[in-house]
Amino acid sequence: MSRIRSRAVLCCAVALGAVVLAVPAAAIPAPSAAAATVARATKPICSSAKRPRFAARLSSGLEKAISGRNSSIGLAVSDPRLGLTCRLHPWWHFDAASTVKVTILSALLLKKGGPGHLTKAERALAKKMITESDNDAATALWNEVGMHDMQRFLNKAAMNHTVLNEAWGLTQENAHDELTLLALLSKPGTVLNTASRQYVLGLMAHVIASQRWGVPVGAPAGLTVSVKNGWLPYPTSRNWHVNSLGVFRGTNVNYQIAILTSGNSSFQYGIDTIQGAARVINQDLAKA
Repeated sequence: MSRIRSRAVLCCAVALGAVVLAVPAAAIPAPSAAAATVARATKPICSSAKRPRFAARLSSGLEKAISGRNSSIGLAVSDPRLGLTCRLHPWWHFDAASTVKVTILSALLLKKGGPGHLTKAERALAKKMITESDNDAATALWNEVGMHDMQRFLNKAAMNHTVLNEAWGLTQENAHDELTLLALLSKPGTVLNTASRQYVLGLMAHVIASQRWGVPVGAPAGLTVSVKNGWLPYPTSRNWHVNSLGVFRGTNVNYQIAILTSGNSSFQYGIDTIQGAARVINQDLAKA
C-alpha cells in the first residue's frame, strides 16, 4: 500500500506542477458524492436484446454493489458476444489521473504510425508509463505528442467528450469515452493499426502486481486482463479520484469495463467502490 500511496502523491504533484487551465464549460463535472449517493438511474443499468433476463440480473447486482457508496460513479461495460451494454452516469466528467496514459500512448502511436516507428527511448518511456504508471515518463511522452496531436487522436477516436488539460492528470474524461477507447483497442479499426492496438494492450497486460487492483477483481482464471488505473487526491486529500479501465480477452471472450469515481474519502475507499462493482460484472459474465 505504501508504494501505491507514494505514487498517488507523485501523480498529484505532477498534475499540479504544470499550468492548470480552467475546465471549459463543455466539461460537465460529476455531482458531489452526496448527490451521487442518492441519484437513481431512470432505467436499468444494463441492457441486452439477446439476454434481457441476464442484463436485468446484472443491473440488480450492480445496484446492490454500489448502494450506499459515498462516491460519484461513472460506469460503462460492453460485451459484444452477449450484446450487453451497461451504463451508469456515462456522461459525468471525472479527473483522469493516470488513466489518461492509455490515451497518451494511443495518440503517440497514431502520430508515429505504429510501435515500429518508436525510438528505443520512446519504447522505454511507454513501458514505464503504462506498466509502472511512471509520471515522468508520461510527461515526456505527453510533451512529445503535443496538444494538437492529442486532440487529433481524440477526434479520430470519436472521444468527443474528453477535455484535455495542460496538466494531463486533470484532463476531464467520462465513462462513455473511455469505453470507446477500450473498444477501439479491442477490435480492428481505422484509427490504430493492429500492431499499435496489440502494443497498448500488451503493456496493459503487464502492469505491475501492486497496480492490478480495480476492474480485474473477480475475473475468471484464464483470461488475459489488460488494465490501467488512475488515482489522484485533488484538490485535497479528502477527495480522491480513483479510476480503473480493463479489457478482458480469452476464448470467445472480449469485453471491456470502465469505472471512474470521485468524492472518495480515501484511496482505499475508491478502490473498494470500483471492486465491488467489478466483482459483480466479472462473475456474472463468467457465468453467462
